[in-house]
Amino acid sequence: MRILVTNDDGVHAPGLRVLQRIARDLAGESGEVWTVAPAIEKSGTSHCISFMNPVMISRIEPRVFAVHGTPADCVLAGLFDVLKDSTPDLVLSGINRGNNAGENAVYSGTVGAALEAVLHGFKAIALSQYLGAGNQHLQDPFEAAERHGLDIVAALIENGDWRGGGYSQFFNVNFPPCPAEAVRGTRITRQGYRGNGGFKVQPHISPNKRKYLYISGSSQAAEPEAGTDFGANMDGYISVTPMRADLTAHDALDALRKRFEA
Repeated sequence: MRILVTNDDGVHAPGLRVLQRIARDLAGESGEVWTVAPAIEKSGTSHCISFMNPVMISRIEPRVFAVHGTPADCVLAGLFDVLKDSTPDLVLSGINRGNNAGENAVYSGTVGAALEAVLHGFKAIALSQYLGAGNQHLQDPFEAAERHGLDIVAALIENGDWRGGGYSQFFNVNFPPCPAEAVRGTRITRQGYRGNGGFKVQPHISPNKRKYLYISGSSQAAEPEAGTDFGANMDGYISVTPMRADLTAHDALDALRKRFEA
């Protein structure tokens, strides 16, 4: 198996090292793991691509490349430059430092990279480690992902719906904010909605009297809702959410047709 690994926290991020180890175990001795990741952190860039500017790519060690661009740029670089003559069997994105559940999935470069891969017909999984009181002070806050990641990815390869054509599925995995031994299992979930907004701005005046806006995140606290990704995570479960790039509100189509097409 040949696996392409990327992320949005940057090529030197600790979560990427965890994912590389998972990918190597999955690929086996005869497989290959290639990494194409951002040269610097690109969190919150969603599915952005550097359409108006070229991006530089550098080989920093065998089968590891840094791209001065977004996670989606990295996937494009991996698929159509680094591995153009030997395409991957799977694209893995992560492991993100922090959750990509609820609204976070919309902003996530980790999810955006998986989305870019599936749009080109490749199997893709985004993986993130929720941080909270139960794990952020551990010596290894990624231990839940490290312990359980291989089993989750292998199970998705075997049991996931990988049918191609149109807007194919990819998967968004979030590991709960607890030690590895406290993980209670896995739940198949829908994307949740915390309802407290995504990001805000904080204005500041610089010493030269110019105004700058700092983008800041919102609270991650919300009442856990049954059946959602962050609800499962708060209960100690790994969440697996099937996703597609199709943004159509399918439940609204019939009512809207009746109003406009009568």
